[in-house]
This record gives sequence, C-alpha cells and structure tokens, in this order.
Amino acid sequence: MEISSIHGFTIEQGVLTLEKTAQKQWNENQLKIGIPKETAAEEQRVAVTPEGVETLINAGHAVFVEKGAGEAARFGDDLYLLAGAQLANSAADLYAQAQLIAKMFPPTGEELRLLQDRQILISALHLGSATAGLIQQLMTQRITAIGFEFIRDPDGTFPIVRMMHEITGALSIQLATRFLESTSAGRGLILGGISGIPPATVVILGSGIIGEWAARTALGYGANVLVLDTELGPLRQIEHFLSRNVTTAMANPQYLRRAIRSADVVIGAKMKHGQRSPVLITEEMVAEMRPGSVVIDLMMDQGGCIETSRPTTFSHPTFIQHGVIHCCIPNLPSAVARTSSIALSNVLVPYLLEIGEQGSINNALWYNASLRNGTYVYRSHLTKKSLATMFNMPHRDIELLIASGI
Repeated sequence: MEISSIHGFTIEQGVLTLEKTAQKQWNENQLKIGIPKETAAEEQRVAVTPEGVETLINAGHAVFVEKGAGEAARFGDDLYLLAGAQLANSAADLYAQAQLIAKMFPPTGEELRLLQDRQILISALHLGSATAGLIQQLMTQRITAIGFEFIRDPDGTFPIVRMMHEITGALSIQLATRFLESTSAGRGLILGGISGIPPATVVILGSGIIGEWAARTALGYGANVLVLDTELGPLRQIEHFLSRNVTTAMANPQYLRRAIRSADVVIGAKMKHGQRSPVLITEEMVAEMRPGSVVIDLMMDQGGCIETSRPTTFSHPTFIQHGVIHCCIPNLPSAVARTSSIALSNVLVPYLLEIGEQGSINNALWYNASLRNGTYVYRSHLTKKSLATMFNMPHRDIELLIASGI
C-alpha cells in the first residue's frame, strides 16, 4: 500500500485524509470562558451554574461571570465567587476577556457588536426568530457558532434540546391547569382525578420529547390524553414509554379536526430538528373548539405549529381568539429558571471541558462529533444546509473546512 504525505495530509489508497497535529489556541489548555447576563426580555436562565463553574475551574480553566448573571435563577454573585469565578463589571468587559461565550439566548444586536473576532459562541439559535442578518454578522466576525438545537450525540439524541423539552412538556400542563380555571376565563375544569366526574381531554400534537413529557404530566393529573403525529414510529414509541395509557392516532386532517373539536386542551409540540415547525392546526380548526378551551403552542421558537399562534410573554401570557385561550411563550423553561439552568449546566459543562482539553476549537470539532454537528457557523462560513436553504445562502461542509485548515 502506497502512503505519502503532503502538507499534513495523508494519501492512502488514493484517498486524501487529514493527519491531525496539535493546534494550540489557548495556553496550557486553559480556556477563558465568559458567562454573560442574559439581556433578552424575560430570559431568566443562566448557562452555567456555580457548581458548573467550580468544575471548570478545577479543570484549570478561567471563568468570567458578568455581575448579576445568575440572580434571576437565584444564583448570587457570592456563589460564583466562592466557585472561583472572576466577576466582570459589564458585558463589554466580559466579552473582551473571554475566548468562549456560553449563553442561553441567541445574541441580541448589542451582544453581536460585543463579540470579538474569532470568538466561540455556544447558545440557542431559535430558528423561528433567526435572521439572515444574524448569520451574516457571525460570519463577518469569523465566529465559531454552536447551536443548542444542532448538538447531536452519536446515538442520535439532542442532549440540550432534550433537557429543555422535558421541562417544557411538563410545564405546559401545569400552565394548562391554570388557564382552564374559571378565574382565567377558562372552561372551569380540573384535568381529572375527581370521582364521578369525567376527566378533561388533552390533545397533544407531536410525540417527541415535549409530547411525551406533556403526556406523562397530563396522565399524572388524571386527564384523558390523545397524542397525534404525522409519523407512526414515534407514536409506537410513546405508547411503549407510557405503557399504552394514552390513545394515539395519525394526524391526518380529518381526524385532527375531530380531535381538536373535542379537546379541552391542545398542546402544540410538533417539530422538525433544524427546521421551522410545520403548521398543522389551522385557524378553522381552532374556531371549532369550545369557548374557554386552551391552546398552548410550544413551538414558537421554531415558528409555531398552530396557525392562530403569535408570541406571548410571561407578563402577558395569553390572548383569546375565536373564544379560545392561547398561550405561546417561546422561552417557557425560563419560568422555572433555576431548574432549567441546572439542567442546561449539567449537559453543557462536559462539552466546555472537552473544548478546553483539546487546546483549540479546531481540535475539539475534529474529535467531537457532537460539537461538530452543533456548529452552524465556522469562521466565515455557514455550515448548516437547512439554514442555507432557509436564508438562500451558500454553505460549506464543516468537516472539509476543518480538514483544510481554513
């Protein structure tokens, strides 16, 4: 077998592969990590908890935390100081010192201006509100941007998305019980569990993680639960996971209309990874629901899956259309900011450790498929085909970019 080497590449049996060598980006594998205070409206989570910071510090990394970053999630500055973090007086100070920024919400316009050339950004992207301008700015500044929505482990799971979706699904039913109350202009129903009284009907569109945890929680309340999906495989899975305690059906338009008409609560949880959510429940279907029924669209950060949905907030969580109460809060897990922050930190910190240990973002992306899958902008290139299609922009293959050393 003939093997030759050209500028760090190995030619073996006519195939060009990369012979990786250590490419150090930070000294002695010490990564400088910045945890800013979220500035998006009503975003109360923090990307890394004090416990996560302590783990990173013990691994030899430096962590900068903006003052007040964890306050809304009940993590005070004193806890971060005890963990070994250095407090930054302002976002500008923090962005200027850090090599990697870890945050919950996509960068705002002001935060985009604070990003440094070739910095690493790990955050959510929120496909429903992402713009071509955001992508272009990240490319212009040669940022390596990794999105929570795209980080996929070798077993096919999306670990950060899964954690947030479990919380979202459970929390949606908690909200539905409140909005069904007479004091919220609802139908005046309790979900179930009362002897001699038929339970309320909860219809869940989507049998993924959100749908599963919404169904689990609704069953715990004693509700009658119907799960609909356009795919048979996930419906089989949810039946198995929930020991056939739910009714499942294919979401063809005729059956979907009939199910929505009989529902007391409709949970919109149908998504496509890396794409905008499909709109499957039409305004006409919503108009046929009973007055005081509740619709909760959990896909607003992906564009929404119910035609009548529009974004709402924690301060104004609902609106009424066709007599139906709508709740469409995009960042729902922020309502339980402490739980959500702990969940995110537990999943995110191992990835930060991996990046730090590799000595450079290039090495980390080369050796860690999960991080490579999560990268949507690599320096000046868009690397996700789905985003390229959405924004009519060119894209490049991430593996070829890393291999070529661009």
